[in-house]
Amino acid sequence: MSRFVPTAEMTLGPFFPPEFTVGANDLAQQADGQALEITGRVLQGDGRTLANVVLEISQADARGRFDNPRFCGWGRAATDAHGCFFFRTIKPGSSNGRAAHINFLLLSSGLMRPLHTVMFFDDTPDPVLDAVHEARQRLIARTEGGERYRFDIRLRGEGETPFFDD
Repeated sequence: MSRFVPTAEMTLGPFFPPEFTVGANDLAQQADGQALEITGRVLQGDGRTLANVVLEISQADARGRFDNPRFCGWGRAATDAHGCFFFRTIKPGSSNGRAAHINFLLLSSGLMRPLHTVMFFDDTPDPVLDAVHEARQRLIARTEGGERYRFDIRLRGEGETPFFDD
């Protein structure tokens, strides 16, 4: 009788059906504030994109509050076949000594644990940006005109997005 030995390449889920994220990427209709769009791609170390990565965001409302009953501040999207994601939300306000930011959580088959990162809108002083010194620009979204921001996330390699343990 042969015995199968698991290898590092074998992972357990999560495996997400397409309907897992349907309709959860539009937070802008939930509260007052400056509506904006966030687009980006999730990239591997070699620059190839990843499909079906689930991204969850959490953020404060426009006044910097996390306890607004009209705005849950949470959304979910998945990358498409080209590794692209899209959120429609409002620009968060600053809160508790933090610059305006949006928290990102990434889930995907092949990742051994969820990955946490943060997107900022500019280079305003912030304890998280200060902690990553030379990599701080990788956490600042690029404006693409109007109220549209681009935030690409590289999982590893040169130009890797900083990830944090919560």
